[in-house]
Amino acid sequence: MSERPPISPRSPRAALEPEQVPPPPKRSDHARNPLVVAGNAIITIIIVAMLGAGGAYVYGRQALEAPGPLQEEKVVNIPARAGKGDIAEALLREGVISANRWVFIGAVFALKASSELKPGEYLFQKNANLRDVIGTIVEGKVVQHSITIPEGLTSEQIVARLTDSDIFTGSIREMPREGTLLPETYKFPRGTPRDQVIQRMQQLQKRVLAEVWERRNADIPAKTPEQLVTLASIVEKETGRADERSRVAAVFANRLRQKMKLQSDPTIIYGIVGGKGTLGRPIKRSEIQQPSPYNTYVVEGLPPGPIANPGRASLEATANPARTRDLFFVADGTGGHAFTETYDAHQKNVSKLRALEKAVQNDAVEPPEEAAAPAGAPADPAAATGTSPARPAPAKQRARTAPAPAAPARQGAAQSTGTPPVVQQ
Repeated sequence: MSERPPISPRSPRAALEPEQVPPPPKRSDHARNPLVVAGNAIITIIIVAMLGAGGAYVYGRQALEAPGPLQEEKVVNIPARAGKGDIAEALLREGVISANRWVFIGAVFALKASSELKPGEYLFQKNANLRDVIGTIVEGKVVQHSITIPEGLTSEQIVARLTDSDIFTGSIREMPREGTLLPETYKFPRGTPRDQVIQRMQQLQKRVLAEVWERRNADIPAKTPEQLVTLASIVEKETGRADERSRVAAVFANRLRQKMKLQSDPTIIYGIVGGKGTLGRPIKRSEIQQPSPYNTYVVEGLPPGPIANPGRASLEATANPARTRDLFFVADGTGGHAFTETYDAHQKNVSKLRALEKAVQNDAVEPPEEAAAPAGAPADPAAATGTSPARPAPAKQRARTAPAPAAPARQGAAQSTGTPPVVQQ
């Protein structure tokens, strides 16, 4: 028998400890594969990215939907060729957004609006959030500015109004022909070229004129649309009252049928000053018979073209005048006119007007700045027949008469201030 080595006494703890530490287990060749390592790295990156994207989504959604700082509606101008950063700075400066420019730029990218931002004036609503702000700019619903062109202005006067307005840009290269612009209330965004405004007014006038001409009374003396505009421009300058237009148009239509001169004062003025529109002083007696292609005291029939730009209502009234036999009208002292078929009846109305004027002048505490105008005065200065009342009135509601064949009476007013004119020697 072999002998066993003697057992050395050990402590229980020592007896439990192994005499040799086993070597660590070898790593699997599969785990050391580079593809596995790369895959693990990719998975880790994806997880981190997903967590980041989720956080960004929550933050971005909150930034897009959170109410904005505006306490009331506000108009902000986004200049042309402004980049995303410039737009963000403008919105921050105007207090439309509270987020920094990078949040705005990120929101633009998130909403896929990078190439959709449009310049212009925009109205942002109270507490508009970032999504609504960007949506407003993308939609391009810019603020529309209203401009009203009154009836009866000449083309030169309309161009002057457009030139004086700071809403429009550019210059008008060519003066529009008289009567080709339709007086109306238009809406344009800031920065609209003035030539474009003129084109729109001309296009609307063509459309309205075509509609009115299509519905005209077949027996009117105007034989072409251009003649209709010319006659309507005289009607426009003679009265601004809606209830009188068709009757004033009837007077002129009746006179044209009977080969009577129209004898309208506004045509005298246009023959003197042209597109300036206003004379700035009373008509002189010598000017009543002053030769001019537009002076209907001298020329037969219609003048060669319009004396202003008539509105839709005057075009319609001229195309469908009232069915009357009236040949004369004169101011009645109330802002309207008295119409008659005969010269004798007309003279009686003139006498009533003169009596009313005399009463007004006698009751005046101070004399008027300008003397009253003869209404119904014959062309012969020695045969003046009356005056028109000195009363406040719109420019197109002044004293007017239509003359008799034997003793033509002055018709219309000498200036557009609302003050009755003075006929000077």
